[in-house]
Amino acid sequence: ALEDAARAVRDYLDQISRTDIRMVDGVRRDPQRVQAVVQSLARNVATQAALTKIAGEASAPGMPILDDTVASYLSALGRLMIVEDQPAWNTHLRSSHQLRTTPTRHFVDPSLAAAALRASPESLLRDLNTFGLLFESLVIRDLRVYSQPLSGEVFHYRDHSGLEVDAIIDTGNRWAAFEVKLGPGHIDEAAANLTRFADRVDTSKRGEPAVLGVIVGSGYGYVRDDGVHIIPIGALAP
Repeated sequence: ALEDAARAVRDYLDQISRTDIRMVDGVRRDPQRVQAVVQSLARNVATQAALTKIAGEASAPGMPILDDTVASYLSALGRLMIVEDQPAWNTHLRSSHQLRTTPTRHFVDPSLAAAALRASPESLLRDLNTFGLLFESLVIRDLRVYSQPLSGEVFHYRDHSGLEVDAIIDTGNRWAAFEVKLGPGHIDEAAANLTRFADRVDTSKRGEPAVLGVIVGSGYGYVRDDGVHIIPIGALAP
């Protein structure tokens, strides 16, 4: 059953690269190049990979891919609802830290990234870094779904000081910030990151956060002494 499901997703990606992407705008694209871009996106899922990096990874000897070509592919894949970038949050800050605006790269469902990588449960357990990035992408997918009834959008934050926040839900009237950690070992670091970020937001203009939370893969949900919520992914809901 698991292998059948994985094969079905791989076949779907193959169909996208060979025929479906051509239907978006009538432009003929080399299926191998489309697959190379998709595989690069999968290797860089849940990161702010620049077009230049994706182009470099997707290029073959003697067959370079330009940044503009990658942008065209990503646009077509977005219209096919295969990929969905997570934009940067532009908010009022107390400090003058310059924001980075490169979007975080995601597929609409992380199973597409896993299929492009031909990942299996066994290989992911041997590569916890990739497993963690796919888990983060899964959480972003769920947050997007659950925030839609609230008219919320999901953003990320990164500034030139190196401070990053994985997910910020903004409904226009309220906002909440979340870090995503597959295991419990980095909860303290994530909670400190969230409180440091909240201190930079000008709450006189944006209001206090509705919640600061660390979303984890398993375990119990609770509220820390610093007010940060620890939330197992299975407890997420609208």
